[in-house]
Amino acid sequence: MALNTTLTGINAAQSDLNVISNNLANANTTGFKGSRAEFADVFAVTGNNINATAVGSGTRMTDVAQQFQQGDIETTSNSLDFAISGNGFFTVNTGSGLAYTRAGNFHEDASGNVLTQEGYNLQVYPPNAIGGGFDTSTLKNLNLTTAQSAATASTKAAISANLPSSASVPTTTPFSTSDSDSYNNTTTFNIFDSQGGSHAATVYYVKTGTNSWDAHLFMDGQDAGTQAMTFDAAGKLTTPANGNLAFNPVNFGNGSNPVTMTLNMSNTTQFGTDYSAGAVDKDGNEAGTLSSIDVDSKGVVTANYSNNQTAQLGQVALANFANLQGLRQTGNTTWLASADAGTAVMGSSGSGQFGTVQSGALESSSTADTTSQLVDMIKAQRNYQANAQALTVDNTLASTLFNAISR
Repeated sequence: MALNTTLTGINAAQSDLNVISNNLANANTTGFKGSRAEFADVFAVTGNNINATAVGSGTRMTDVAQQFQQGDIETTSNSLDFAISGNGFFTVNTGSGLAYTRAGNFHEDASGNVLTQEGYNLQVYPPNAIGGGFDTSTLKNLNLTTAQSAATASTKAAISANLPSSASVPTTTPFSTSDSDSYNNTTTFNIFDSQGGSHAATVYYVKTGTNSWDAHLFMDGQDAGTQAMTFDAAGKLTTPANGNLAFNPVNFGNGSNPVTMTLNMSNTTQFGTDYSAGAVDKDGNEAGTLSSIDVDSKGVVTANYSNNQTAQLGQVALANFANLQGLRQTGNTTWLASADAGTAVMGSSGSGQFGTVQSGALESSSTADTTSQLVDMIKAQRNYQANAQALTVDNTLASTLFNAISR
């Protein structure tokens, strides 16, 4: 019996060494969580009449328990590296269902999908079509390619300028863009058509009398019409009352929609100082390509485009479980839900029980500090040696007994 008992001890020590070796082997695996071998004693006799002097029959491994301690957060230069500081798992779609991971070393494939190293799609809550925020009732794959920034046609511009009250009415008539003597001052800025094409817009100011001016708008040399402006004695614009000058549409003949501009001149004045072109605040933009992404503390993924526009692509979906030990490990730092783990509780970064998501960072393996693993390995080695020694002693005793009998 002692031989079998000692054998269970050797097997247990070997299993313990196997678990520790796996922990050490994954010391550099992003998001890896170490495990611990757990054991229980074995009794040959069971029931209510166990003898008080009964000796155990050895040991057995009852579980390889995963240890979900927080790994160190290390910063990187990759915006697709995500780390969770605190509770929660990234939610990924394996193609056959949802899985959960702490390994945030994602990458983009040729189709723009954000994937784990195993090719699983990172899941996010999509933006609401109306009203802002995110739809937490559904999940979608985070995709970067489909989020290109479309061009937006210009429709309005606000001009802050000063027209000199001392200016004289031009003596050269009629007004002509090619004759600088037929106008007093100009303001030039760029606008965009519906395809993102850039066009030069110029406002020509022509003084027509005391406190009165005409504004001629030309876009790429095409006349968009003329609007009158008047100022009071204090130099404040009085006509039009709302400050808006509405001009005619211009067709650039490039397949885009005609552009109709409204100029807000509310901040344009007529003072006795020199002419000042001031500032132009306009809408519209050219088409843009994705240049980078940002992830804030709430897990909101924002795309930054080459045309200085931004767009929210989604909010990283996090999951947590009542019993982490009940998760079913599938390898590759990925877990599946199970009845023992309980139903996945979904949420977002920084809310409720969930930790915060950080971009440009990775969570290192929980076994990255190998000191404790090496200490555990020495203990397991000693247990193995002790059981091997007990096996040797038992074998010696048996040999002595057999030799005595044979005499």
